[in-house]
Amino acid sequence: MKRDIMKYSGKISNRLNNLLIKNYDAEKGFKLALEKIDNPTTNKFLKDRSEQRGEFARELKAEILQYGELPENDGSVKGDMHRAWMNLKAAVASNEKKQLLEEVERGEKASLEEYNEILYDRGLVLPPSTESMLKRHRDAIKSSLTLANIHEQLA
Repeated sequence: MKRDIMKYSGKISNRLNNLLIKNYDAEKGFKLALEKIDNPTTNKFLKDRSEQRGEFARELKAEILQYGELPENDGSVKGDMHRAWMNLKAAVASNEKKQLLEEVERGEKASLEEYNEILYDRGLVLPPSTESMLKRHRDAIKSSLTLANIHEQLA
């Protein structure tokens, strides 16, 4: 029986570690976009999102540690490549703000999908505390996506 619990914990920890990496990536991406845009309203939005994703990462890290697993400490290579792409697009784009906000929106949609995949995975039974945390994160990302859309429309 103890072996099943360890397997269960490992499966959850792996999925949470993937989310943790995505949140590290998102936090860095928001910081990058913040450096590229000179608009106080949009900058506040980006700063708030970066801080939010840092908080999500801390919560996920604590949840992973609760299962006795080791959390990831940094973002992914794919995230590094995405930020490099954002830099390149910004350098050649005629409307830098709009291009960066489109990338922010794309990233938020991808994050939302990641959270939903875990929450709706019938083969993964999450503890109530984990499920509650993930739903809270997902709902905040939904709100962020709506705000990103508004900022993009105003760009």
